Amino acid sequence: MAVGNQGKRLFESLDLELRANEIVALQGPSGCGKSTLLRTLAGLIDPLAGELTLAGLPPADHGWPSYRRQVTYVAQRPVVADGTVRSNLAFPYTFLTASGRQLDADSASLMLAQMGLPEGVIDSAARTLSEGQMQRVCLARALLIEPRILLLDEPTSALDPAATAKVEQVICDALRATAAAALVVTHHRSQIERLAARTVDLEPLTVEGSDDG
Repeated sequence: MAVGNQGKRLFESLDLELRANEIVALQGPSGCGKSTLLRTLAGLIDPLAGELTLAGLPPADHGWPSYRRQVTYVAQRPVVADGTVRSNLAFPYTFLTASGRQLDADSASLMLAQMGLPEGVIDSAARTLSEGQMQRVCLARALLIEPRILLLDEPTSALDPAATAKVEQVICDALRATAAAALVVTHHRSQIERLAARTVDLEPLTVEGSDDG
């Protein structure tokens, strides 16, 4: 697969496979396009060439809404909507791809607590939270819908070491429970060593003119 953005090729002949129950870390120089690769895998950017498949089928065969629910991207900068944390967590269940499922508020509250967020935060206004708190809300929103593949871009960049340890444990427990896979971008070598079963070293065609991680 060839990957690029705004007409610029970043990777050529990229061959990447994720397996169930596996966490893979992406490594490469800063600005080489790791975040662009995650967005491409999430279906937010079209690949320039090659194939993108899930369980052997292209996204169009799954249907793009279904594919994006199964391959869920969590950006480094948290994005929350107006309303409470509860309403933000419930938002993915408003789509047809939820197949009638609803947010389990008890499970959501437990996950937020395991990530180190204060009791009752689920009823707080989401946009009044700190960046680190919003980052954990966005991660919980992704984990609660139980995707088959989780794409994480610097998932703990706004967290201190204690909160990072809690979040890492929640990620590992959630993926283990659902037999899901994760692809992680992180600049912390120690986090790669703690989380990843293997690493993929990216060889960019160029890093000039890119502000992408």
